[in-house]
Amino acid sequence: MTTIEVDENEYGCWTVLRVRGEMDLVTSPRIRRRVHDAVAGGRHDLVVDLSAVRFCDSSGVGVLIASRRLLRSCGGRLRLILPEDRDGHVGHVGRVLAALGVRRQLVVSAAGPGALTGAAERAEPAAEAEHAEPAATERAAEAELADAALPGQRVTDRISP
Repeated sequence: MTTIEVDENEYGCWTVLRVRGEMDLVTSPRIRRRVHDAVAGGRHDLVVDLSAVRFCDSSGVGVLIASRRLLRSCGGRLRLILPEDRDGHVGHVGRVLAALGVRRQLVVSAAGPGALTGAAERAEPAAEAEHAEPAATERAAEAELADAALPGQRVTDRISP
């Protein structure tokens, strides 16, 4: 049987959701509900501490991406704290996010006070653009697409995050 526990704490303007257990099809709706409740309560700066998550499937990843989208829509911020394995390397959740190609879209913070003080580790430059001006973000996305084009190929479709 899969289990999940979510504790909520306030640290200044940040709301920290500490998740323990397994993020799967059965438990992910509880995490989604907690994020929606926080946003509905006016808390738009969220840290989701996943350091005690043992397992995460695509439904858990979907909750993280949807949370990012929700918080961005209301001018908020989302930071993740990812678990490490016993050797201090990227843990299961980080590997899942990387394998699905979404880790670069999320802002990952160090565990502890760094998550709340702005000492975020940006996985990729795309995450840095999260709080840039919309025009600057759009220009950066266009440049990234142009750089990805093969010689002689024009990029005509643009996908907004």
